[in-house]
Amino acid sequence: MRLSAGRHRSPSAGACVMELASMLAEEPFSDRSGTVSPVVGAFLRTYNDGVGDDRRQDLIPIAALIVGSAGPRALEDERAARCLRFARELGGVLPRGRAALGMATPEAAGTWAALAALRGGVDDRRHRRVLAFVRELAELRARPRGRFARLLGDPAAAITAALEREPVAR
Repeated sequence: MRLSAGRHRSPSAGACVMELASMLAEEPFSDRSGTVSPVVGAFLRTYNDGVGDDRRQDLIPIAALIVGSAGPRALEDERAARCLRFARELGGVLPRGRAALGMATPEAAGTWAALAALRGGVDDRRHRRVLAFVRELAELRARPRGRFARLLGDPAAAITAALEREPVAR
């Protein structure tokens, strides 16, 4: 499979990274997968369409990573805030006044960050930075809440520690 820009009617007409994610999630073919974080989805739709064809193919493994990344409001707010910081780090100037209010939405924050990444062209260094940023966003997960949160601690750290003590046989 080769990723292409734009929205497609069916997989036989092509697919973008988000449409590939919908197929991997076994959802109806769409560029708006219900299992993907709306922030990550907005970022990737914009980046997929603006980056060159060769670099676009590097998004194929990202499609599997983002399936199941949708999270609660607090998690999506954190992702949106990170997108805005990322855009500023890349020299993007955020709008002021009333226009700034719209930047707090998942769609706008993700799109704005991708546009900042695409501004001025994408070289290998910037592309690697974008891929690392998308992985960072996708790997953010909701933290346990409530009275059991203290007992559970960080589940990912607990699993990693357990695997270090007793590796899984291959």
